[in-house]
Amino acid sequence: MRFRARIVDVGCLNHFTRTIHTIAKLTKTCALRLTVDKLYFILSDKVANGGVGMWCELSQGNFFDEFQMEGVAAEHNEIYLELTPENLARALKTAQNAKAVKIKLTSKHCPCLTVAVELPSLSSSSRIVTHDIPVRVIPRKLWNDYREPVVPDFDVSIYLPVLKTMKSIVERMKNLSNSIVIEANLNGDMNLKIETELVSVTTHFKELGNPPWVSGDGSQISTQERDPESMAEARIDIKKLLQFLAGQQVNPTKALCNIVSKRIVHFILLQEEVSLQYFIPALA
Repeated sequence: MRFRARIVDVGCLNHFTRTIHTIAKLTKTCALRLTVDKLYFILSDKVANGGVGMWCELSQGNFFDEFQMEGVAAEHNEIYLELTPENLARALKTAQNAKAVKIKLTSKHCPCLTVAVELPSLSSSSRIVTHDIPVRVIPRKLWNDYREPVVPDFDVSIYLPVLKTMKSIVERMKNLSNSIVIEANLNGDMNLKIETELVSVTTHFKELGNPPWVSGDGSQISTQERDPESMAEARIDIKKLLQFLAGQQVNPTKALCNIVSKRIVHFILLQEEVSLQYFIPALA
């Protein structure tokens, strides 16, 4: 079982750092799945308290100049590690002006991801700052707990408004209620609502658009039998929504939300090199 990777390009390093910082804001611990082509940061709703789930997928070729990985076995050429993403984020903070960053799976007093940051120096020799990040190797028998979540059969899928705008609205609503209702329809309308005994506040978004979805056989998923004006809604923990919005540093080209009425809200942020899915269960 081996893993070694290297980033030289400054743009790739900054993008990778922003992605790790986003993950660190969403969860204290997560699984890192390494394959030949991709890295996955996973918070399984089976493992997490409160049923929140996360699935972040990165194509290694878009970030790393070198990437070598040998899995636990030839037929299972993958590695699963449990780590604290905040530790990785802290290590990458020291790499802002780095000439290169190497990440390697090592065995010190325990399994570690060793991050070696090569910094520029006035002399001919480079300065190397090394961080050893403890990890736990997840055994093969537990891998099924970290499989890609199935996209639920949603009632409505809708593009999100500007995330900074949404964040500032939810921040103000947080002072009034512990929960928030997200509702949307197939006409591109979305509402954020809080209702308490003392106050009722609703923010309306119009003409956001509804993304087309394609099923596994290539045919477009039809929602025509649903009334376009009919709202699908879910009441969720407002702190969990704000945690998602406040931690976002991926700067997505597309951001959308799938609602399964009274069951789950599924957020998807897409960029060329990164996709991030976040699942918040509905409150009873």
